[in-house]
Amino acid sequence: MTNGSLAPYACQAAQSRGRRFPEPESRSRSVFQRDRDRIVHCRAFRRLMHKTQVFVAGEDDHYRTRLTHSLEVAQIARSVARSLRLDEDLAEAVALAHDLGHTPFGHAGEQVLDEAMAAWGGFDHNVQTLRILTGLETRYADFDGLNLTWETLEGVVKHNGPLGGPRGGPRGGPPVGAPPRAIADYCAVHDLEIDTFAGAEAQVASVADDIAYHSHDIDDGLRAGLFALDDLLPVPLAGEAARRAIARHPTAPRDRLVQETVRRLIDRLVTDLTAHSRALIAASGAAAPDDLRWHGAPAIAFSAEVAEANAALKAWLHANMYGHERVRAERQQATAILRDLFAAYRRRPQLLPPEWQQRLDGRGEAGRMRVVADYIAGMTDRFAREEHQRLPTGPDEPLS
Repeated sequence: MTNGSLAPYACQAAQSRGRRFPEPESRSRSVFQRDRDRIVHCRAFRRLMHKTQVFVAGEDDHYRTRLTHSLEVAQIARSVARSLRLDEDLAEAVALAHDLGHTPFGHAGEQVLDEAMAAWGGFDHNVQTLRILTGLETRYADFDGLNLTWETLEGVVKHNGPLGGPRGGPRGGPPVGAPPRAIADYCAVHDLEIDTFAGAEAQVASVADDIAYHSHDIDDGLRAGLFALDDLLPVPLAGEAARRAIARHPTAPRDRLVQETVRRLIDRLVTDLTAHSRALIAASGAAAPDDLRWHGAPAIAFSAEVAEANAALKAWLHANMYGHERVRAERQQATAILRDLFAAYRRRPQLLPPEWQQRLDGRGEAGRMRVVADYIAGMTDRFAREEHQRLPTGPDEPLS
């Protein structure tokens, strides 16, 4: 039975393509609700609480972490999905899972592991997310991974666009080469059809990520004193939101003006996204979820005007926040920690916990290095720092 309240182009839980490993379904939850619950209860999700978004986790209790960011993305995704009559639970599941593969210390950690693993396939947090969901999580006796539905896994893998074929590239950009090996290997046994776009719900989660990232990084950047509210006034989108907040509340305390600015920015982006996506879907003539998967462009997108302004806002944040000397200093420290840890575990694999040492058995060099990368990627910021202090990580340490 389908959910009659959803649009014809929405993914229907009752018509899911199922799970790789068949199992009895819940009587009280849809398959997508069950996916969401499995994600929330897995260890990788809990670890996001202590992983950096932009600032090092624990530096200030009010800065975003990967966990709070994921929750904020999920809230925005649900709101947009509801407006477009999509399956909110599927959009939420993809949003909650999208950052599970992130390393400690944010993108700095990912860059270190990608460089360290260059000879063995590199490292990408999106690929790592799939590996977590389909193998590295070990909660169940009958299978590795979480055994999520095809639609949720498809959404996680393709939420930024197709990974191969003529549509390949982020958000429908230029074609890319062969998909990452781990994704290709998984698709060989459970085909996620990576040469098409994801369903509309996953596309919603992807744009919700951008909305949450930009608006809440502004909040954190202002809190950290990296820039002032007045600095935002000439910035596209953010400046408009700040001017409206100041005009409406000219005597309000600074902190309240910041919150008013952020919520106006989110509202502006969500409103444009919803209206323009509704028009795109109508123009596509989509009458089923696959119609949007095989459409020639994303069906969930900002208008051209707002997309251009959002790109300018992103560029401003890169220059004034992510490139700020304080953030760069934290990134340099994090880079040194993870480089040392990788070198230490590579030289002396016996430093790994016993259960991780067992994973090395029977593997070649590439497989052993992937185990090391998996272990480091799963660390929280705090644990990585503690391990760095505990382990012999200096360049002159003996190999055994």
